[in-house]
Amino acid sequence: MTDRTLTHLDPLGRARMVDVTPKEPSYRRARARCKIFMQPETTAQVASNAITKGDVLGAARIAGIQAAKRASDLIPLCHPLLVGSVYINFDIGDDFVEVEAQVETIDRTGVEMEAMTACSVAGLTIYDMCKSIDRSMTIGELALWEKTGGKSGTWKRPGSEEASTASF
Repeated sequence: MTDRTLTHLDPLGRARMVDVTPKEPSYRRARARCKIFMQPETTAQVASNAITKGDVLGAARIAGIQAAKRASDLIPLCHPLLVGSVYINFDIGDDFVEVEAQVETIDRTGVEMEAMTACSVAGLTIYDMCKSIDRSMTIGELALWEKTGGKSGTWKRPGSEEASTASF
């Protein structure tokens, strides 16, 4: 394989961070989602703010924001970015809490990893705050749903409602 195919390897096959310094900064946004599946009773307690550890969604929101700002500390070849904004929102179903993270910046590379890290850590925080009443919880369906900006432009998850109807 050539250096062009494996962008994170140098000509000798060693890991490297891709050089983004020649790129011009541009507006970039990414949205990611994940779900924390749980017993319906747990979901009801989260929704009514009745978990004994405190405000589950408030703590998860702060954790997600913090995580987006620290993605490059956790992912070895991820560029540190000046994160401009982070929004963490929740959708509560009968037996799950869906986390959606949106991250925006003006920088030389995208914020997909920041959005996905925010979702992951927010989900882990929900698990941590609810584990005393429901150890059967699982975290899944972590995925990028949309990204804008950069050389590749806009991408939306195929088959998603957003891919055909969203106007941001």
